[in-house]
Amino acid sequence: MTAAPASSIEATGLVREFKKGPRAVDGIDLQVAPGEIYGFLGPNGAGKSTTVLMLTTLLPPTAGSARVAGHDVVHEGPAVRRAIGASLQESALDPFLTGREHTRLQSALHGLGKAEREARGEQLLARVGLTEAADRKVGGYSGGMKRRLDLALALVHSPRILFLDEPTTGLDVQSRTALWDEVGRLAREDGVTVFLTTQYLEEADVLADRLGIIDRGRIVAQGTPAELKATIGRPSVEAVPENPGERDRLAAVLRRFGDEAAAAAKNGVAARLPEGVGDLAEIVRTLDGEGIAIADLRLHAPTLDDVFLAKTGRSLEGDGDGERDGDSRGVGDGASEQDERPTAEPVAS
Repeated sequence: MTAAPASSIEATGLVREFKKGPRAVDGIDLQVAPGEIYGFLGPNGAGKSTTVLMLTTLLPPTAGSARVAGHDVVHEGPAVRRAIGASLQESALDPFLTGREHTRLQSALHGLGKAEREARGEQLLARVGLTEAADRKVGGYSGGMKRRLDLALALVHSPRILFLDEPTTGLDVQSRTALWDEVGRLAREDGVTVFLTTQYLEEADVLADRLGIIDRGRIVAQGTPAELKATIGRPSVEAVPENPGERDRLAAVLRRFGDEAAAAAKNGVAARLPEGVGDLAEIVRTLDGEGIAIADLRLHAPTLDDVFLAKTGRSLEGDGDGERDGDSRGVGDGASEQDERPTAEPVAS
């Protein structure tokens, strides 16, 4: 019996360079453990989608190596594709087929028998909340419904590893939250390993067990969300006195709890807390004991955007003006890479 791989996904020195363009992926190393949700965070053009295309065997690496489910992505492509499901940015849904017809077709492509196809289709349509819309043509689906159907199709063959490439881009809050719930359940209850690319900080913070931050083709930081936030500093507390004349007394009190820090508010005073949020209650009690009335009191905790700013020198949120990652259109250079893709069977969507 073959032992399960220690890592579901492993890449070493992985490179993808396009013709007449920069390196979309520039020598990245990463490991994703079985059952883990790994968030791949970065702005448009950072190399997220290019990495996914290589890991799913849809684009050959220029250099380096990668193994998915224990199989080499270049030399064992069919074995990789049998082990994974993928919901990519460009879904392959037919607007003239119904949701139920899509699940039947996908199940047949994976070799499921007729009875199993029907049962699996009903199960997955219910799981993503599309039972009532199952017999409607997909052309009439909303964006959120299409993304949920795409997720169901990626799960038809019960994959061990699921790749989700910016699955909630363009979705409303309700649809995004529903998809988050399903992704979390897949990892928590079914033990599915999830490789999730996103440019949404909240999505990464909510879903990911660990994060890799990629910028200009290179991974600039990896760790749990809490670990990454801890690398850039401690929380700080900021207070604004009701009476501006009390500002100096307020500053003296806050200095008992930590080093003085820059305040964002006018007349505000801030201190960086060495012990984290546990000091906040004591600060409130002390201010009350000193008779200092407070107009506003806020705790500022480090965010993932702070992490990205510290690691790259620019903010991530809203930085979506760059070109798409180096997918089939190249890295903004108009070069076509279709001829460089493998001719083996495509990965299931």
